[in-house]
Amino acid sequence: MSLLDGVTRPVLVHAHPDDETLATGALVAQLVRSGLEVHVLTATRGERGEVVAGALTIAPGTEELVLHRETELAEALVVLGVHHHAYVGAPPARADGLLPRLYRDSGMRWVRDGVAGPAADADDRSLTAATVAETAADVAAYVRSVRADLLISYDATGGYGHPDHVHLHEATRVVATLTGVPFVEVVPPSQIDEPGVEVLDLVALLPVVTEALRRHASQLTVDGADVVHSGGQRERIVTRVGLRRVT
Repeated sequence: MSLLDGVTRPVLVHAHPDDETLATGALVAQLVRSGLEVHVLTATRGERGEVVAGALTIAPGTEELVLHRETELAEALVVLGVHHHAYVGAPPARADGLLPRLYRDSGMRWVRDGVAGPAADADDRSLTAATVAETAADVAAYVRSVRADLLISYDATGGYGHPDHVHLHEATRVVATLTGVPFVEVVPPSQIDEPGVEVLDLVALLPVVTEALRRHASQLTVDGADVVHSGGQRERIVTRVGLRRVT
């Protein structure tokens, strides 16, 4: 029995533009092709993300970069086949009675070995400056508005420790409790063969994921079956996805 059996309206909760494609592009494309009504929530605009050398003359943290990354994300979602997207903090992904909030990228720094925190200069507009309860209330508002029947987001480590990812894992756990909607986490590659993990081999969707990744040209470069991040880190394009039930 699959964790996806009977699902009709999954909501994937992500932190920054490009996360939806890097971590779950193949999964999203597969869900769309299975006839599901796929929803993607993005918490920030990736304001603090580095820019690929030579790709743009836009500096991180500027409004111009925000608008550019919103456009990149919209184009990537079109490639993946997603027609339902919202930003956390903006209606309908904002709790009733609250003014809209634009959650900003918290940035990242290593606090100690294996433990990451927000950038030293992250301010009170950042995602991690919000309480988990506030973020969860916003996500829950969206989940209820679309009558979602599955939540998908990061594992407890956020995949690689980014504090925005960890924050959303914690918030999504709360959302599952508030709404009764099951929560499935995306397992990091190092844990994909552990017991209790459902593995989806979606290599046939590599061309679709590759094309969607190309839309995020300010953040990464596609090189064959690899992506090269703005900081020079290289990794394989993810087509083997591990899922594990959380709640």
